[in-house]
Amino acid sequence: MKTIKNRNTNGRPAKKPSEKKAYKITVKMATEEHYSLKAKAGLAGINRSEFMRQCIRSSVVKQRLTPELMGHIRQLSGMANNVNQIARTANAAGYIEVHNHCLAMSECLDKVIKRIEDDC
Repeated sequence: MKTIKNRNTNGRPAKKPSEKKAYKITVKMATEEHYSLKAKAGLAGINRSEFMRQCIRSSVVKQRLTPELMGHIRQLSGMANNVNQIARTANAAGYIEVHNHCLAMSECLDKVIKRIEDDC
């Protein structure tokens, strides 16, 4: 009796372990999203799985604002409100009286903007 050592000499060569796709992810979509994905993959001439893989590879995700940066933005908004109040007072009472308040507020705004720029 003859023993055949390698039966699969024809056909596609075996993939390396690094090339195999080992993970399956299920994604729920609305009808509109599903048809949009299907249409875009069709226009690209690839299947939906490959289209999603390419989207994942080429996408850039921006991180959310940190709580510290959000605090700086809130502080900046409060200062902008103060500037509006100073402008209203300057229009009503005169500009000389408000000049010192504007200089102090300008310094505070510069400090906050500098902190925001340093965090980004």
